[in-house]
This record gives sequence, structure tokens and C-alpha cells, in this order.
Amino acid sequence: QVSPALRTPRLPVWLCSVSGRHGVLFGTDSRLLSDWKSERIFHLYFYSGQQEQTQTARLTIDTHSHRWEEAQREGPCSPGKRYPALEMAIRTKWAGATVSWNGTDPLF
Repeated sequence: QVSPALRTPRLPVWLCSVSGRHGVLFGTDSRLLSDWKSERIFHLYFYSGQQEQTQTARLTIDTHSHRWEEAQREGPCSPGKRYPALEMAIRTKWAGATVSWNGTDPLF
């Protein structure tokens, strides 16, 4: 029998497979599961266990920023307008969100 905590997690957790690599994207704020107002600016953490990742990446997600929309208007083929696959995966949940890597080199 599955524990109720496994069926309904207390913290947001996603298992990711991005560009053929696996990792865990998680948050430490339980309000992300139940209060849509907490989805304005929040932090997510990503850990892949790969050798090149020496520490957990702390990402700041801003769902109300307009920088992503402005970048879209410039055209998808504009030079220098490539985004890491993990950011694109995050945007499948929060469309239009901007992702700050807080000084960590983007993974993938």
C-alpha cells in the first residue's frame, strides 16, 4: 500500500528527463501546491547528480515578468536567443516565466 504522503506530496517535486539527462526539480515552499498566489516569484532547485554539477542549482522563477514575451517578438531565429532545455521544461508549467540561474551556469 502506498503511503498518503507519496500520493499527495507535501512539497512540489518533479522528476525530469531533459535532453537525455535525468534530474529532480523541487521546491521547498509547500504553498506552491495549494496557493496560486505564491506562484508569482519563487525558488526551485535542480539536482541531476552529474559530475559537472557540483551543487544544487537554485533557480528563481518569475511568472509575471515580461522579458520572455519581449524576447519572443524578436523572432526564434535571432542570434543568441537560445534557452536551456530545463528553462523550456519549466515554461511548460509556467508559460511566459523567466528563470534566473542566480550565478550558476545553466545546465543542459
